[in-house]
Amino acid sequence: MSPEDFTMALKDAFTPLARVHADAVQPGPIAVAGWVRTRRGSKKFSFLELNDGSHPKGIQIIADAALPNYESEVAKITTGCGLMVEGVLVESPGQGQKYEIQAKSIRVSGWADPETYPLQKKEMTYEYLRDVAHLRVRTATFSSVFRVRAVVAQAIHAFFSGEGFSYVHTPLLTTNDGEGAGETFKVTTLDVGKPPRGKDGAVDFSQDFFGREAMLCVTGQLEAEALMAGLGKVYTFGPTFRAENSNTSRHLSEFWMIEPEMAFWDLEDTMQLAEDLIRAVVKEVFARCEADLELLAAKAEEDMRPFLKMALERPLVRVTYTEAVAVLEKAIAGGKVFENAVGWGEDLKSEHERYLCETHFAAPTIVYNYPEQLKAFYMYANDDGKTVRAMDLLMPGIGEVVGGSQREDRMDVLMARMRGKGIDPAHLDWYLDLRRYGGVPHAGFGLGFERLLMWVTGMTNIRDVIPFPRVPGTCAF
Repeated sequence: MSPEDFTMALKDAFTPLARVHADAVQPGPIAVAGWVRTRRGSKKFSFLELNDGSHPKGIQIIADAALPNYESEVAKITTGCGLMVEGVLVESPGQGQKYEIQAKSIRVSGWADPETYPLQKKEMTYEYLRDVAHLRVRTATFSSVFRVRAVVAQAIHAFFSGEGFSYVHTPLLTTNDGEGAGETFKVTTLDVGKPPRGKDGAVDFSQDFFGREAMLCVTGQLEAEALMAGLGKVYTFGPTFRAENSNTSRHLSEFWMIEPEMAFWDLEDTMQLAEDLIRAVVKEVFARCEADLELLAAKAEEDMRPFLKMALERPLVRVTYTEAVAVLEKAIAGGKVFENAVGWGEDLKSEHERYLCETHFAAPTIVYNYPEQLKAFYMYANDDGKTVRAMDLLMPGIGEVVGGSQREDRMDVLMARMRGKGIDPAHLDWYLDLRRYGGVPHAGFGLGFERLLMWVTGMTNIRDVIPFPRVPGTCAF
């Protein structure tokens, strides 16, 4: 049989190794395909560990020297080679594995040069693996990370669908900086070396592709609010971009956001939705990723499973920002040392957030009613003149994973807030239309997908939970 015929004969018959490890396959004839993680052998036998990406554990393939292509191919197989195997699944006498496969036929579908293959059988740092991000998914750690990523994404969609939300797609190209921070990637077709200029010397964007200055979106929230005001409950799940020149372990230049918006909801409703969503995700991860969580716990600096269980088993604590600051100030009076300043009007840093939810309350914690100067222009102003109806959901093990608010639906207050933040209301006149024409109370939040994944997996660098990280100075692949 030719290699092409062999492939065609088996392509519909490959059994995922996840089914084998779940005892969903009986011993007997089997066909599998995957990539070699290790090989050891002799002139009489070869032992190959094969993994197909469906499960953190691979399976041992025993290749007898009697195979017709043993010397010409099988004996030359090295780490990284792609294989298609036909054989018999049998119970294994070896330790740590229930089954193995006695090969009847092995075809090498792709060779890997052992001298240059970047994934050698040795300890490799995560920093090194980021440089070969196109291959790191073949390691045990990163295949688990990205399987968990897939399950979490599916769980999020399932949750919102079950709650009656419409999944909407908001623009990646926009003319508004939704957060008002100015940290955006500009999009242009102008000759950046010789752009057209007006009489004042400024770049004349009227001659650009869109006839005005454009950028990549930092959020889909504003457009989601428009779609909410017709569909009732909507959510986005897509990439967002921020040109923040930060090289910390918690920042990316391209990241994914989940942003629900709900008509006739207030801050209390939104806090409950965030809590319900987190619990739904954790429940699904425990149900479908037990083996991956076990592997990641062994690799991570901290086993996140107790924190995940905490989210399922303990009621969320809700405290105002003012109460949270008082807790932190009391801790300092008792001898606790924080690197960052604590005081009313200061932003809560990760160390403060983690102290609140891990040490003081020992439970997932929602902090709400933040000082207005710390939050965006669209958040509903409280009657005290100092705070807005904003909330952050803090999870033990990482800190903030959700940030949301009741949206400001009063036209005069919204315009005053915009001016106070240095935003020209005329630039967002379409957003003001949402208040002019049938404006209603509404609320929503943003959930950073990669931040959530850091918490679930225990990975300490956000660059390790996205397949191809984009950060300052790096945009490979």
